[in-house]
Amino acid sequence: MYWTLELASKLDDAPWPATRLELLDYAKRSGLPAEIIENLEEIEDEDETYESIEEIWTDYPTKEDFFFHEDEY
Repeated sequence: MYWTLELASKLDDAPWPATRLELLDYAKRSGLPAEIIENLEEIEDEDETYESIEEIWTDYPTKEDFFFHEDEY
């Protein structure tokens, strides 16, 4: 399983929280790239509920990863 920022960002509008099967259904109905569907199919635990992409791809960058402080501008 491999994720890129571009692939993971396509799941931003997914119906979180969701199970693997719900995410697969969303990806197929939304016409997301085959790589996303393949990555989701590789997740072993079908019944676990994921709150966000960060729980699937732990290296997903967050706002804190960028050294930008909105309150300074």
